[in-house]
Amino acid sequence: MADDAMAALAFTLRQGNQLPLDARFADTTGQIRPLGTFLGGRPAILSMGYYACPNMCELERADLLHALARSGLETPADYTLVVVSIDPTETPAMARQARQDDLARFPVTAAQQGWHFLTGDSASIQRLSRAVGFHARYDPGLRQYVHPMGLVFITPAGMVSGYVLGIGYRPGDVRQAVAHAARGDRVTASPILLLCFHYDATTGRYTLAVEKLLRIGAALTVLMLGSVLVMAHRRDRR
Repeated sequence: MADDAMAALAFTLRQGNQLPLDARFADTTGQIRPLGTFLGGRPAILSMGYYACPNMCELERADLLHALARSGLETPADYTLVVVSIDPTETPAMARQARQDDLARFPVTAAQQGWHFLTGDSASIQRLSRAVGFHARYDPGLRQYVHPMGLVFITPAGMVSGYVLGIGYRPGDVRQAVAHAARGDRVTASPILLLCFHYDATTGRYTLAVEKLLRIGAALTVLMLGSVLVMAHRRDRR
């Protein structure tokens, strides 16, 4: 995939846009309701991906839930989590299994009220995607979606407040983004392009972008440790 085609899949930041609150989605029981009923008049964290994703969607959710567990935020009092599948062929049963798996790792007592894992038809998914500036492309050869990584924070009135893009979410960043959304703020964000796929031109295959992140993280760790050791050695010589 060419660089310009990859760049076209980045989030288009649309702070202030109103979500289509009348767009209809199914919850984990199969009940179909307007999107607005899932928001519940609270600040919301929106995560878009798909449940059968073989790459980073599950990692993104785990990263978010890990940050939320350390943030001091409670659901549904402080926030609502809305996970939406971008694949119209996915079913409420798949959403239900994904939520059960996430709860097994990150138990939350009030998840029944505050965590909503949704599926919908193409029209509803497209309306929501346009509203928040989410772009995705289905690769028929690989039978997988290529899409950006990041979270959208929604005000209680259903307006886009801001974004936390990429991955590696910190509790403080998530808590601050929820606070801005609760106040109805529109917060600027730096554009970051991290796709659920990464195309390796040398092999002609998509590889996990997270592998690059891990390599970068490992290199940074080595550099930091090296710096600490050098500084300690210099202090000892003094």
